[in-house]
Formats: sequence, structure tokens, C-alpha cells
Amino acid sequence: KSDSDTYSCDIGDAQSRAKLAVQEKPLIFKQELQNEEAKEGKQVRLTCELSKPGAPVKWMKGDTVLHASEKYELKQHGTVAELVIRDVRPVDA
Repeated sequence: KSDSDTYSCDIGDAQSRAKLAVQEKPLIFKQELQNEEAKEGKQVRLTCELSKPGAPVKWMKGDTVLHASEKYELKQHGTVAELVIRDVRPVDA
């Protein structure tokens, strides 16, 4: 997308211009989240893979946006986004 702009070829007395518009590929899940089961008190790791590295990810439980805390660890490495839920309890289901 950052290559979108007007380009020109200049030969001194004349100039030719063209506009380049780059259409971004849509962001999609290459690997979606999978259902998990865990024993109470254990740790759960949820991962998904995106089609573009560094895409913004928002983790949610129901309608609540999750933030990094002692309970939740949010990671992103390239195209892989990961949520670690520590010390799972029935309320985390």
C-alpha cells in the first residue's frame, strides 16, 4: 500500500506520469481458534494465524475486551496471535 503514489519518467524536455494504486489483500485467518478443554487451575493457550504479520488483534471474552494482566497474556509473533489464560476457573469458560 505504501507504494501507492504518482510516478514519473523525466527526459528533460518532457515528462510522463502515471498513478499507481495498490489494493491491499484482505486480512483473513489462515488458522482459526480451536475449542479447548482444560482442568481447573491449569493454563490454556489459544492461538490463531493471520494472513499478514503485525495485524492489530483484539482479544475478547464474550463482549469484554481482554487486556494483559496476571490472568491474561497477549502475544503476537509475526502472523501468529496468542492468548494465554492462567489459572483457569469455571468462570473462564
